[in-house]
Amino acid sequence: MTRDMINNGVNAGDKDRMIQEYVPGKQITLAHMVTRPKASVYKKLGLPDDYHDAIGIMTITPSEATIIAADICTKSATIKLGFVDRFSGSLIIVGSTANVESALNSVISTFYNKLGFDAVAITKT
Repeated sequence: MTRDMINNGVNAGDKDRMIQEYVPGKQITLAHMVTRPKASVYKKLGLPDDYHDAIGIMTITPSEATIIAADICTKSATIKLGFVDRFSGSLIIVGSTANVESALNSVISTFYNKLGFDAVAITKT
């Protein structure tokens, strides 16, 4: 678009648009615990049938780092992997509230201290 077109009102009344790009950094963007979820939540998510106290959810970029996070979770606490997606960076774990929290903390600590990732605090509902 030329300056003349802009000055002649081609954009008159138009709203400004912002284009956002996804630029992966080294970061944990979500670390959340769902405590005492109903059994129906497990069923809808396709998680293991046996009931657990909590669901842990993480989103990580770059997405391949989710593999590392899954490894840390399984080595640091007694949890079960519910879902690991190395393409979207999503990780879901299940277990007791204490073990899920411990596993999430281990991932955050390792990624922040050893891998130089930005991290967030764990939130809970």
